[in-house]
Amino acid sequence: MSWSDDRVALLKRLWGEGKTAAEIAKQLGEGVTRNAVIGKAHRLKLSSRLSPIQQNVKTNKKVKSDNPAATPPRRVVSKEPIFKGKEIKMEDLRDKMCRWPHGDPQNDDFTFCGCDSMEGLPYCETHARLAYQVTSRARELNAKDFVADAGAPVDLEIKTAVS
Repeated sequence: MSWSDDRVALLKRLWGEGKTAAEIAKQLGEGVTRNAVIGKAHRLKLSSRLSPIQQNVKTNKKVKSDNPAATPPRRVVSKEPIFKGKEIKMEDLRDKMCRWPHGDPQNDDFTFCGCDSMEGLPYCETHARLAYQVTSRARELNAKDFVADAGAPVDLEIKTAVS
């Protein structure tokens, strides 16, 4: 298959009309494939177009308005301070204490929360809310939902450091 001047002119015209590469290939006939049309259009540096799949996607263009009342107010999100709890060192951490870490484990100031943990969970109520995000607003956080995978493994022996 060769690209004669007539075929190139027809390709340019159909491409400009917005026909798809498959439609152009069908009109050109004689074994011209969709990929051949795309390749020739690319080599001719014809204007690139969105694929037909992308054309169905709605674009959400924002229109600037001079009227401030027309724009909805922005939601202000207040950032809560980080709850650090009792800041317990690892050697002072005991059973039923919150194991929420604070800081870098390689630094000397690395601590754990140390507050009373919720029944069946390794964290206090504040840190459990952060660790276990509820997917539905209708559900309440319930420690019983997490009992199976909470805490340290049964076969792990917890030793205390001797000072």
